[in-house]
Parts: sequence; structure tokens; C-alpha cells
Amino acid sequence: MDEQSITGTTAAEIAASVRALHERGELRRGDALPPVRELAGRLGVNRNTAVAAYRLLAQAGVVVARGRAGTVIAGVEAVAQEGYAPDSVLRDVGTGNPDPRRIPDPSRALAGAIGRPVLYGEPVIDPGLEAWARAWVRRDLPDPEVRITVTSGAVDAVERLLAQALLRDDAIALEDPCFLASIHTVRHGGYRAVPVPVDDEGMTVEGLRAALDAGVRAIICTPRAQNPTGATLSPARAGALRALLADHPYVLVIEDDHFSMLSQRPYETLIGPGHRRYALVRSVSKFLGPDMCVALAATDPETAERLAFRLSPGTTWVSHILQRLVHTQLTDAATLEAISDSGAHYAERNADFAARLAERGLPATAADGLNLWLELPVEARAVADRLMRRGWLARTGDEFLLADAAPSHHLRLTVHDLTADEAERLADDLADAATGVRRHPVRNERIEG
Repeated sequence: MDEQSITGTTAAEIAASVRALHERGELRRGDALPPVRELAGRLGVNRNTAVAAYRLLAQAGVVVARGRAGTVIAGVEAVAQEGYAPDSVLRDVGTGNPDPRRIPDPSRALAGAIGRPVLYGEPVIDPGLEAWARAWVRRDLPDPEVRITVTSGAVDAVERLLAQALLRDDAIALEDPCFLASIHTVRHGGYRAVPVPVDDEGMTVEGLRAALDAGVRAIICTPRAQNPTGATLSPARAGALRALLADHPYVLVIEDDHFSMLSQRPYETLIGPGHRRYALVRSVSKFLGPDMCVALAATDPETAERLAFRLSPGTTWVSHILQRLVHTQLTDAATLEAISDSGAHYAERNADFAARLAERGLPATAADGLNLWLELPVEARAVADRLMRRGWLARTGDEFLLADAAPSHHLRLTVHDLTADEAERLADDLADAATGVRRHPVRNERIEG
């Protein structure tokens, strides 16, 4: 691109010129814009005008500021997605999916979900589901002012919550390693992710303190069954984090309690009694199925009012038939018993596989959630490469990392649906792969390169 193509004498004109060049394809993803001082001098404008133009472009998501690397044209960065890998003949043990055999059949409940038609202008939340949800969260969020909003799944809830509170380039604290959907949501919303390390007890206190010092305006936290690690907030850690947040009552705290009814651990929270902006989000996808796109967001009144503007009847509300179907299932004793059994099943299968690994010299801890987070004595990519040759497709921890760091030594494994023979074979192959990488590190580097 010829830098002389950028024109304008006001911030708005300069920004419009850059956007036009981008739309015509003369500026592409990764192309660097002139330094502010250089552009101001060439256009004969004040330096602050050029700064303001670049700020407008950043807020619109057209450019990204990269410090000493300058300002470059933004692009849609690829982010790994949950689910089965497309077009793979390998046995996929990195899906993150629930077992379809353990998802309750909604056929019987569907008849009870069909009622009179709902028309434009009526309340967007089914009264029965709202009352049930309010009772469900009451024991965990005693705030008498808590409000309930229904969205099309947890990701939809998080996107709406961030959009009603933040602007592009605002900073958000995310767990590191982090849930793939959260990484995707933050990147494509144009927000800045500030990594907060996670250990066995959840977000670290020092990590969150550093994020608050960096000016984050929102925090996305998984209180239990953290994906990918399986970590759960301990009572002591939750208390320390609440104490830290007491001085930041207007930072939006979003808790994604995705594993709620399946979890084998008690719920602990970052949301203290005096916190002013919060949302506890509980979806039903892990126990009623990913296609049952319903999440319940329990929020403070102001957040609820802002969300209401983004849930207008006829456009972005959640179908009342779907809401009634969820309500009917979650008030059915047989369905609730099946969900409870499923939670125990996932925990047992993960613990069983962890024991198999321990027998082979690979210590593993089955925490909480659908997956097993395995720490390896060698780089995970090298082990995953060897597993592929034996017919397995695994996810490495690198896909979940936010901070620039050395290659991950973790695999996230979805093993709850393996047969006993498959579990034995995978455990053997994992142990052999880890041993092989240790014995032949140079050969492995050549393979990866």
C-alpha cells in the first residue's frame, strides 16, 4: 500500500480513509500503519488528531495497537473450537462433549412444553422457568435484588454481558489456561484478555490482583470444573478473592457455572455481598445436551435492565417452547436422578482412567468436569504427534493458553466414553509416547519441525 493513500484533516476523516483502504483490500490483515508522528507530519495535522484517528479505528476493531510493533490492521484470528475434529479418521479423545447416551430423552417432556402461543410484547421469560431459576440460585446468591435473564446458552450470555458493559479494547481478566469459548468471545469482541493463572484452587490471588491493577473492567471465572483443568474454587481461595474484589465493586464478575448440576464439588463464589455488578450463568448444555441452547443468568438489577434492552421480543428472545421444555425436564424427578447419576459416572470414569495412568508412571488427578487434565514430563505436542500415529487425536494444552509461555506439558483428554479395552490401549499408548519422547528428543524435534 502507498502510505500516501491515507488522507484527511480530522480524526474522523483519517479513520474513514483507512477503513476505505481496508474495505478495498489495499490494507490487509497484519499491514502496519505509519507511526502517529509520521502520519501527522505528512497530513499536516496535530499529533493528537492522528492519535484520535487510530483510537477510533481501534474501537471499531479495524486496527490493533501492538506497542513497539506499532499499529496494524486487525483480522479474525483462528481460535480452536470445542467438539469433534472435522474429517478425522482418528479416535478423538479431545472433544469435550458429554456422553450422548447420558443426555435425557426430551420426548416425554415435550408434550408438557407445548402451550398457548406467545405473542409480541409479552414477557420474554417463561414465568415457570423464572420462578424455578430464582429458587435454584437463591441458596448461592442471597442478594434479594437478584434478577433472572434467559439467553441462548452460556456463550450468548457472556457475549451480551460484555457488550452491555464494555467497549472495544477494554481489558478482561480470563483464567489461564482458559475455556476455548471465552477466548473466542473476548478476541472477536475486540477486548483485551489479561491472563490470570489457575492452580488447583482456581484463580490465584496474585494473578487477579495484577489484573485489577492493570485496569480490567470484567472478570470471567469458572467456579468449579474449570475447563480445561477441572479446578474448583476452594472456600479459602474464594474468600481471599472476594476480599480482594471488595475494593472493586463495579468490576463486572461473570461466573460461568457450566457444570452445575453434574458437579461433584460445592459451589464457591467470587461475588461478595457488597458487589454491585455480577452475573452467575448456568447453562443446561452439559446435562440436557449442547443443542438445548438455554442459559440462566442471575444478575444484579442494573445488569438485568441492560440485558433486557438486548432481548427484545421477536428478535433475540429465547423460544418459550424451549424454555418450557427445560423447565419441564428440570422439575421431573426421573430426569434429575439421571443427571445426578451422570455426574457420578463422569467422575468415576475420569478417576478410573487417572488410576490407569498412575499405574504406568504418569501421575494424574481426576478433578471435576467432563475432562482429564494430564501433566506430562515432556512437551505435549510431541506426545500428541506420537498418539496420532497410533490412531488417537488429543488436544494439547497449548490451545488453551493465553500468556506467552513455553510449550505446554499438558493434554486435555475426554475419556469418559471409552470402553475398558480402549481405556487400556490409550493408557498404554500415552505412557509409551511420553517415554519415547524422553528417549528421542532430537528425533522428535525433527518430526515437529
